[in-house]
Amino acid sequence: MRLASLMILAAAALLAADPAVQPNFVSAADVAKLIQRANTERKPDQINFTQRLSVHGTYRATFESRKAGKATNPNIHETDTEVVYVLDGAGMLTLGGTLKDEKRTNEANRSGSGINGGDKRHIAKGDFFIIPEGVAHAFTDVEGTLVIISLHGPKGVDK
Repeated sequence: MRLASLMILAAAALLAADPAVQPNFVSAADVAKLIQRANTERKPDQINFTQRLSVHGTYRATFESRKAGKATNPNIHETDTEVVYVLDGAGMLTLGGTLKDEKRTNEANRSGSGINGGDKRHIAKGDFFIIPEGVAHAFTDVEGTLVIISLHGPKGVDK
């Protein structure tokens, strides 16, 4: 039900947008170039290589490439729902629980050093999931390189 609500909100935002402004298009070739860039331009101590793909109104799509070895800090997006598709690789996703050593990173996000509790599940190429606003989440135990596309949009609507 949340996915249907999110898709309806996305479609409504696109239809309400200025018709002179076209949504961005990112091709498979563009994504392949980003994967290559992540492999060649990543600094030795850089765990997560990110690149903004597209912005349309309140929607932001981001390419993320995470390397094995060290987990990125878990976080909570207070006002955004995050929709994620795994392009390649595998790892663990923890959803829920509470942030350890919580701190505010900006007006709409909090971060921590880990998560107490939550549900941990293995994710891999082809998986798709939604992280509702206000839910702690973390990507850990990356196997090789975990490549995802994340779409941040307005919080979901429950019916």
